Amino acid sequence: MKLEKYKPTDCAEIVELFYSTVHVVNAKDYTKTQLDAWATGNTDISTWDNAFLEHNTLVAKEKHTIVGFGDMDDNGYLDKLYVHKDYQGKGIATAIVKELEQHAAMHGISSFTTHASITAKPFFEKQGYRVVRKNCVVRNGVSLINFTMEKGNEK
Repeated sequence: MKLEKYKPTDCAEIVELFYSTVHVVNAKDYTKTQLDAWATGNTDISTWDNAFLEHNTLVAKEKHTIVGFGDMDDNGYLDKLYVHKDYQGKGIATAIVKELEQHAAMHGISSFTTHASITAKPFFEKQGYRVVRKNCVVRNGVSLINFTMEKGNEK
């Protein structure tokens, strides 16, 4: 597995990975209705592409297949982090997060935040993030639970 900087040609494959990961990996913690609201299958590729280009976005590849991706903005907000359903538990997410945090640290960012799903919360806790609050967000009229988590903002 190698990490590469995001390229616009990666976006369509990333959108497919996002949809399948949400609908398979997160199915243990969310209902089908919630999964459908979260990942509708109608993702605006140009919106995602623009966001990925504005952020530090990394793509994990195994041979020529994208097996994960993550992005962090200039303020240390980790926006998206997803690993292909067939590559869970292989250290891919950990590698992406470490690289994103190191890059941010080199640019003077020492604290990080994210909104973690129920499924991702234990992963982020292992990475040193702590829960700041539990949230109920509404997507397409459906309520979903997630957690605001941060690292490096010790109070």
